[in-house]
Amino acid sequence: MRVVAIILAGGEGSRLTVLSAHRAKPSVPFAGKYRIIDFTISNCINSHIFDVAVLTQYRPHSLNEHIGIGKPWDLDRMNGGIRLLQPYRARGSQGWYEGTADAVYQNLDYLDNRDAEAALILSGDHIYKMDYRKMIDFHQQHRAALTVAVMNVPLEETDRFGIMTTDESGRVIEFHEKPKKRDKGTLASMGIYLFDRDILKKSLIEAHTQHPNLDFGKHVIPGMIANEKVYAYRFDGYWVDVGTIDAYWRTSLELCDLEHPLNLWDATMQIRTRSQERPPVKISVSGQVTHSLVSNGCTIQGQVTDSVLSPGVFVSPGAVVTQSVLMNDTFVGPGAVLDKVVVDKQVVIGAGVHLGDDVGPLIPNAEMPEKLDTGITVVGKGAYIPANVRIGRNVLIDADVSEAAFDDITLVPSGASVHETEILLPAAQEVKA
Repeated sequence: MRVVAIILAGGEGSRLTVLSAHRAKPSVPFAGKYRIIDFTISNCINSHIFDVAVLTQYRPHSLNEHIGIGKPWDLDRMNGGIRLLQPYRARGSQGWYEGTADAVYQNLDYLDNRDAEAALILSGDHIYKMDYRKMIDFHQQHRAALTVAVMNVPLEETDRFGIMTTDESGRVIEFHEKPKKRDKGTLASMGIYLFDRDILKKSLIEAHTQHPNLDFGKHVIPGMIANEKVYAYRFDGYWVDVGTIDAYWRTSLELCDLEHPLNLWDATMQIRTRSQERPPVKISVSGQVTHSLVSNGCTIQGQVTDSVLSPGVFVSPGAVVTQSVLMNDTFVGPGAVLDKVVVDKQVVIGAGVHLGDDVGPLIPNAEMPEKLDTGITVVGKGAYIPANVRIGRNVLIDADVSEAAFDDITLVPSGASVHETEILLPAAQEVKA
């Protein structure tokens, strides 16, 4: 069966706050040297799908630069290859994508021009390895109009997913999008859909007349269950949505385990990425690394434990980094102490800084779209934290915050937010910079 893959990568990812302030969620760095979208694109290549479209929208520049012409994934091809498709205005068109299915609807001309019998709709912001060929075989065997990849999730998390009920053959008989009551089972949609191409086109055109903000889970799939053969393909491998700060931090650190189910060293299911040429990791006599992932170009002169370091991170003598994620080219000054933090690219952390410090009560950060209350402190890209500042837990520091934001400030309590012109305390008091 000839299949074209369409990756939905236009999401804002607002729950990742400052990590997605200047980039789309799929382009957020992950596992040291990768981006989140690398896993979905690599799954396509490992499944021998070489005709791939990436639908972008929110702040696509970082994503566009990363993917380029697709060379790291062997997708720089004359026939097939990878295409980056952004919304545009034309006569009779809507412009911005208004939903997951609307994004595909606005690119039906692309689908019409592909030599494909089926369309594989994928999300660009999940972490997993999957051979889609097994799902394609299942789809063909059941002569399905639509096959949805599913997996069992904990009962307490079912309100985050589309929940399905199937008969003994695997045919879907009920679908509930993010049900408020936890009584619909635990079989959750993974956001992976394999459509017969013509049926997809027909369903989108019909549904769009009633729902301009067309969404697969809310509008398309429920309408197909009664009229078409919709099947659930059960996946029992590793799959995670890293859409919150807590999930991103926890999933990142779990990769340090030698027996982690997402084996990044498996050559048969290799995850590819666009990499910079960097020198080898350098660890000085005073440097020590334990139970961590350290990427190329890092220099370690302090102590790193239970952490993930992206390329080019510099840890100075006397610095201690514990249970943290540090992205590209971050500088950690002498004697700095980092504990349970996520730090974006090109951040400067001055000498003697205590970041993620147990200062005062553990207060949640009210500015987070989903309340930041697990003790993780987050620093945006390009921020500068001057020497000897103590910063508590659940603190949110904006991208590009300069040294001036900390004028006359030596202590930032838990639950605060640091902006360029002010520091917002948990009690909504403002400290002018």
